[in-house]
Order: sequence, then structure tokens, then C-alpha cells
Amino acid sequence: LHMGKTMKEDLTVVAKYIKQLYPPEFNVFSIYAELYHNYFASQAKKNAESHLEDKDIYLLLSWVHNFYPKEMRKDHALAMELDKVKLGSLLPSSLSKELEKKYLDSEEVTVKTSLSRCLDKEIQRWKEDKEPEKLNGHFQSELLGIFVIQSIYSGQKRAEDISKAVGEELSRRLLKELPAFLRSYRDAFEDFKEKSKKHRYYKPILIANINNCWNFREYTEKYVAEKDDSKADILSTLADIENSGFDVLLQQLFAQLKPMYKKFTENKWDSSSEIMNDIIKTTSKHISDFQTLKDPFYHAIVEKIHARLVKEYIVRLLKRKVSLKTPAQQQTLAQHVSKNAADLEAFCTSNGSQATWLNSALPKLAEIIRLQDLGAIKIEVATLATSYPDIRKRHLEAFLHIKANLSRSELKSILGYLADSTASTQPRAPLFSNINVS
Repeated sequence: LHMGKTMKEDLTVVAKYIKQLYPPEFNVFSIYAELYHNYFASQAKKNAESHLEDKDIYLLLSWVHNFYPKEMRKDHALAMELDKVKLGSLLPSSLSKELEKKYLDSEEVTVKTSLSRCLDKEIQRWKEDKEPEKLNGHFQSELLGIFVIQSIYSGQKRAEDISKAVGEELSRRLLKELPAFLRSYRDAFEDFKEKSKKHRYYKPILIANINNCWNFREYTEKYVAEKDDSKADILSTLADIENSGFDVLLQQLFAQLKPMYKKFTENKWDSSSEIMNDIIKTTSKHISDFQTLKDPFYHAIVEKIHARLVKEYIVRLLKRKVSLKTPAQQQTLAQHVSKNAADLEAFCTSNGSQATWLNSALPKLAEIIRLQDLGAIKIEVATLATSYPDIRKRHLEAFLHIKANLSRSELKSILGYLADSTASTQPRAPLFSNINVS
């Protein structure tokens, strides 16, 4: 700092007052500048070749790449004069590269150690079974969700302050560390999930960990390039953590719903409105627990519930438990299915489900039950297959068991039409492919 200040002040005096006292051919300013630079460079080289602490390496590199060329030599009083003098760098390129490598190695280890300690502290918190902190009504872990990203980001920022190239190299190294850290995090989360089910704050801790993933997602989307291999790796690991947490949170609800859905076929759909009300009431109690999820995850879990509610209803329609011979009986069942579908859609939509692709499945099935004209049934089957391209013959055959007044040839004709109309396109989200037909 002393040398830099002295050089800057002295050269300013040379530029303003001394230079004009000599003939131009003497190049007085150049001579002074070279002498000062050579001395400064010799001192920098001497320092670089001695044993330096990490902070000293950072400071010296900052002088070489930043302070010296940008702040001193670009000073408004000196820039024009110094541009005429080819002073070069404070350090030889080989020595500079050696220091950069030392700095990058050290910074990489520092961040890696910091992340590891952070995860250890987080695991310890889970074991203490305390309610996680809340921010804007959402459970979160400030330590893991924020500190880890800050460690990586601030490491990158410090490196960028030395030079763009050093910043890019450290970013590349740290982006390799992030997937490895997240895999360790996922493994620790799985371990906690399996071993700590009796903890008082088990579910809030699960929710906090799902919420943590959002900060990592935002960081990855913003700062990791699409072409970077680590991006897919990071997002895949985060999806594992999120879905693993969702599965546990939904386990109890889905277990409670299973026997309720069985009642539809046990009662031949006679009291379907009451059964659907019970399903909605039970689901509603659970959904209120999920309000502590961050909005994207809340919407995601509600959509999972929505998909499950529709799927379980279709499962009952495909059970071959009900076979109706008259159009009047089929008309009545179609009305029940339509009413249940409307109630289900209203409930899921009011609770934030954005899975509108699910809404037409049950009404289309109800319409197939209601229709008696063979041509009209085929058209409805075709539109169903267009909306849900993962429907297969086995699904439709099981479903058409409801329409006992169809002849064998009519049934064959409808099933053949499905085979003709279904393309091999994969659905945006699976519905029928998740349903096994017995």
C-alpha cells in the first residue's frame, strides 16, 4: 500500500511539474515510471517467492490483477502518460499462475470444508428435534438453505475480484463440489427420514428440507449454464430430495383414502356424494399442514394429491365390480361420476392445484358411460385417448365392463378404434400408465 501510494503520488508530480522541465526526447516520465515499476515488481516477486498465508496470496494477486493495473495505472492524472509506457505485469506470468493455483486450491478446500461442517451442524439440529425456524410462514433452515449458497457465491465473487479468468476457474471447481455436497445432503436426509419417524417435529423438519431445495434451484437456474453437465445432476438430486419428502408427507393421507375409495364399488356408487365428501374432508385436513411449504412446493404437493384423487377414482371404475345392463342405470352412474368429478375439481382448484390436465378425465369417462350410440362412444374414446395418450386397451376393456349392454362385436369395434386413434406420443404427465388392471 505504501509503495503503491508513493508511486502514484510521485508519478503524478512528475507528470504535472517535472516532465516539462526536460526536453521531450529525454522521456522523463517513462524513465521515472520504469524505475518505480521495476522496484515495485522486484518487491512483489520477492514476496511471491516467500512463504505466504492464503490471505497474503489473495492480496498479492489482487495487486497484480486489479489494484495495480486498474486503479493505479488508470488514474485520470496518469492514464494518458502510462499508456505510452509498456510497463507489463507486476509478476512474471509463470509466478502469477503458480500463485493463482495455490489460491484456487486453497479456496476450493475452504469452501468444501465449510459445506461439510454446515451439513454436520444441520444433521445435529435434526437430532435435537426442535421446530425449524419460519420465514413468511414457511419452515426453513437458514443454515443450510442460505449459508451454503452464500459460501459458494462469495467464494466466486472474491475470485472474480482478482480476475475474470480466476473467477471462472473457481466457479468451475465449485460447481463440481455442489452436486457432491447435495448427494451427501440427500443421503443424510434419507437416513433421517428412515430413523427419526417418532420425532415430535418430524414433518416440520421434512418440510424445511424440501423448502431448502428452492434456494439451490434458484441459484442453479440463475448461475449454472444449460450446457454445464452439473446442472442436470444438481436438479436431479434436488428432485430426489423433494419427491422423497413429498412421499412421506403424503403417506398417511393416501393410506386413509384407500379404504374410502373402496366404498364406491362396495356400494355400487349409490352413496358416492357422501363418500366423495368424506374423501375431500380427510384430504382437506392434511392439506392445511402443507401451508408451511414454499409456494412452488405447496402447488406441487397439491397437484400430486389431485393426480392421486383422480387416479384412485379411475381405479375403482376399472375394477369390474359394476356391470349395468340398462341405459337408465348407466345414465344414473354417469351422473354420479360427473357430480364427483365436479366436486373433486372444485376442491383441488380452490386449494391451489394447477393440474388442469386432470380435469377432463372423469367427465370424459362419465360421458362414455352415458352414451348409447356406438359412433358417439368411439368419438368420445378418441378424444379421451388424445387427452391421455397413455390409456391402453386393457384400461378401456376393464372400464367398458360397466356397459353390459354392449355386444362382443361392439366391444371389439370400440377397442380397435382405440388402437387406431392412439399415437405413440408420450403424455406430458402419466395418468393411466400408473394404473394396473387386474
